[in-house]
Amino acid sequence: MAKPQVYIDGQAGTTGLRIRTLLAERRDLEVIEIEPARRKDRSARRELLNAADLAILCLPDDAAREAVAMVDRAGARILDASTAHRVAEGWVYGLPELAPTQRGQIAEASRVSNPGCYPTGVALLLRPLVEAGLIPASAPIFVHALSGYTGGGKAMIANWEDPDGGLVGLPFEGPYAYERMHKHIPEMTRYANLASHPHFVPAVGPFACGMRIQVPLHAATMQGTDAKALHAALTARYQDERCIRVHPLGQGPSGEPTEPTSLDPRSCNGTNRVELSVLPHPDGHATLLAILDNLGKGASGAAVQNLNLMLGLDEHAGLKLD
Repeated sequence: MAKPQVYIDGQAGTTGLRIRTLLAERRDLEVIEIEPARRKDRSARRELLNAADLAILCLPDDAAREAVAMVDRAGARILDASTAHRVAEGWVYGLPELAPTQRGQIAEASRVSNPGCYPTGVALLLRPLVEAGLIPASAPIFVHALSGYTGGGKAMIANWEDPDGGLVGLPFEGPYAYERMHKHIPEMTRYANLASHPHFVPAVGPFACGMRIQVPLHAATMQGTDAKALHAALTARYQDERCIRVHPLGQGPSGEPTEPTSLDPRSCNGTNRVELSVLPHPDGHATLLAILDNLGKGASGAAVQNLNLMLGLDEHAGLKLD
């Protein structure tokens, strides 16, 4: 039986390179590649996009839309890692843990949109709580998130790592997007089942990979429930999910939430794992917390997980969970 063929359009980018690395040792599929000299040759790309059993798009949004328009072979399947189609009609959202039926939809779809890193954590934290009625969909939601600088692509990586005037080693985080609508907000709103946009304040930290997402909930927002009930709902929802770990109430990955090192955004680096925590406050407030690798489950690892589902392979093949 022939191995399924996979083509990565945009293999030279940050996400594409990580996907290619994750697939390098696989023997259950074949990665077909464009000749380096023809990497930007439209006709060569069109040929491979239509020849592959699955094409993965690791491109800027406009280029991803153009690539989709090139695909005209009946039955051709696309996994788009850009933001272009995450809330588009006709595309399945590629977060298998989002809902009980999501895996089946991904496995059958011809068009799957890979999730963003920030929305992955936000949706996993909030959706089960909204569905359970523990947090109203209309609740005002604030999200603070800290990501490694690789999430900004090659330009940001160069800015941080340039030895001649770069930012590498600076001991602070840099919040951004105060003045604009961050491109991940529509995705967060839809897949967390929120009635309105959250107030999202992302930041870049002085480290390459890793991500910590915090959703502080005021006691008034929870309408009579408490951190214990929130934790029970998340535990019940994800108890059978291999990629998601819900820590005991009040504990981060190290079991000591009062220590800064226990909430290290790099805790899941190199894996396809997400760590979830519920941290109660004496005044009845709670903080929801998610930690993941922004290039793992937040990008390339998620893409490989979706690829596996779409090709009928072991969902976690090629992925490190511990």
